[in-house]
Amino acid sequence: MSLLLCPTLSRGDIYQKTGEDGVLHFTNMDMAAPGGGYSLYLKEAPRFRPPARLPQGSGKSPEWVLDYAERCAMNHELPPALVKAVIRAESNGYRLAVSRKGAQGMMQLMPFTSRRFRVKDPFDPVENIEGGVKFIRELLVTFNGDVRLAVAAYNAGPGAVRKYGGVPPYPETREYVRRVMDLYATYTINE
Repeated sequence: MSLLLCPTLSRGDIYQKTGEDGVLHFTNMDMAAPGGGYSLYLKEAPRFRPPARLPQGSGKSPEWVLDYAERCAMNHELPPALVKAVIRAESNGYRLAVSRKGAQGMMQLMPFTSRRFRVKDPFDPVENIEGGVKFIRELLVTFNGDVRLAVAAYNAGPGAVRKYGGVPPYPETREYVRRVMDLYATYTINE
């Protein structure tokens, strides 16, 4: 049995303990007091109000955002390096990014994708990352774990990948796949 956790609606620290029967128990109540047996599992990310634009050319997102992306990726059984690569390629970590086609936020979710994955505020990095991670996970399942096809589908849509039986011949999509795969390799080496 696999337990996937990625906080969505509620905010707050999450605590865990292993029961005598070996079952993991989670709570958002501060149960870390002596005798409670719980330890901190997931610290609430700070509220993200000011624009968090990456310094030009640095490639570094605010540290907690990348930490959150990494944790959310692992909770959905995705390589954190892949999620970081998509964030970098899509928006360079700029939470207020909007594309010419209407994609929004750090992971550049289209409005229909945001609705589908229940992202109410695509400019909130936590919600945006959660929606993007769920979408990547779905695409990897759809394309039998083929990262290149999942990345192509993230850019051009799954229908285009199916239509062409692989990475669509669109120059933008081919360049996007190349860029994400290069970033993915770089982040994998640095992990």
